[in-house]
Amino acid sequence: MNNRKKPHIIIFNPDQWRWDVMGHMGNPAAVTPIIDDLVATDAVSFSQAFCQNPVCTPSRCSFMTGWYPHVHGHRTMHHMLRPHEPVLLQRLRQEGYFVWWGGKNDLVPGQSGFDDYCDFKLQFTRPTLTGPHQLIMHNKRPEDKDYHSMYWGKLERPQNEPDLLYGGDWEVAEAAADFIRQAPDDKPLCMYMPLSYPHPPYAVEEPYFSMIDRSALPPRKPTPDGWRGKPCILPGIAQGQRCQDWTEQQWTELRAVYYAMCSRVDAQLGLIIEALRQSGMYDDTALFLFSDHGDFTGDYGLVEKTQNTFEDCLTRVPLVIKPPSNRGVQPRVSEALVELVDFPATVADLAGIDLGYDQFGKSLLPLVGGQTEEHRDAVFCEGGRRRGERQAMELASMTGPESLYYPRVRLQTQDDGPEHGKATMVRDGRYKYVRRMYEQDELYDLQSDPGELDNRIDDPALAAELWRLKERILLWYQETCDVVPRDADKR
Repeated sequence: MNNRKKPHIIIFNPDQWRWDVMGHMGNPAAVTPIIDDLVATDAVSFSQAFCQNPVCTPSRCSFMTGWYPHVHGHRTMHHMLRPHEPVLLQRLRQEGYFVWWGGKNDLVPGQSGFDDYCDFKLQFTRPTLTGPHQLIMHNKRPEDKDYHSMYWGKLERPQNEPDLLYGGDWEVAEAAADFIRQAPDDKPLCMYMPLSYPHPPYAVEEPYFSMIDRSALPPRKPTPDGWRGKPCILPGIAQGQRCQDWTEQQWTELRAVYYAMCSRVDAQLGLIIEALRQSGMYDDTALFLFSDHGDFTGDYGLVEKTQNTFEDCLTRVPLVIKPPSNRGVQPRVSEALVELVDFPATVADLAGIDLGYDQFGKSLLPLVGGQTEEHRDAVFCEGGRRRGERQAMELASMTGPESLYYPRVRLQTQDDGPEHGKATMVRDGRYKYVRRMYEQDELYDLQSDPGELDNRIDDPALAAELWRLKERILLWYQETCDVVPRDADKR
């Protein structure tokens, strides 16, 4: 495909956004007018999109390669895509794209730099209000009961510093919009915007803080009775986060702030769409909005996330695709089962390129165009580690009580229990099965138990479904256990 005919590609990638906090998903408390309008007119939103690992780096390594975490051992926050491994951004650059990167990393090794992956990497220069992490750590003590809840609330700018930005995401969105308005027209453009919000701590400024109708929030999922049938990392995290005595009003406020953080991201997307329209690039642009994973946000009495549990609030993510105008689209909410590993295959299909290596995603364009509603029979997610696998214990993380992640990381860095053990999820349209290496497996009938509260792993009535899903995991591992290079060596 001629470079001038290749579509521009916008990758708008907020961090830790649950699938259900969008208005067009039927959530009465979600305020996301930009995304909702996009889906009503020009895009498809996938209500059954799943990530391949419930934390940042492994998920990003998957959606930038089309590989599952087990293919090359990307299961930790500190093992990124190394120079010998493929990265979609690098491939697009090789195919003539100008690649603009603004935002966080969590994808390629910091020691290697970014020159091989993009033509421009945004360096933050504008003054920024101290981040929510620092606000909590500077103003509270680890022994304070709400320290590890990650809740802060309303962000307020000091009156004598009116030019402070509320975090780097605003500089990313504004710089991206400025670049779009003056982008050269001799190359197709790829813009990668990995934002920080709505990743906790739960904190947001006005006007977003007051946008959310607290009374409209849907019920949160309750804490399981005695954590029966659940992996032991969940009650362990709950004990460390110390929110067991929170009132429902406290949970409501935390959840409302998270919803408001999503509203802020929606507004930042609006800056990008407005710039695309002003520059005349909108019709020639493929826009992808998706998150790397979700967030508990009070469900089960928990905040944040885990590395080896697979509740829908963690593994089910927003995925919205607006194709260029010369590719067909049937705007709607699609219920097809899809995975984030399908992202690079879709980009390659749009750009008319061969990724140059074997991967496991499938283009979503037939779904976007409305030619089909069938894509996958099942989706998969995986995480955790083997006992003794020290390099996967996250020992490079901040592990003391002063870390906001301490309730989780303290369990991940222990090697005498099953808390951080390997686990794999398979989920179809009705059932979810989780195979655990060191603990009881899980099996849920999502039709009768959408909250995943009743583990029916020993229920003889579901024995046939259990066998079927075990076989499906085995087939998936057999199909995806490795990749053979396309070039052969001399003997």
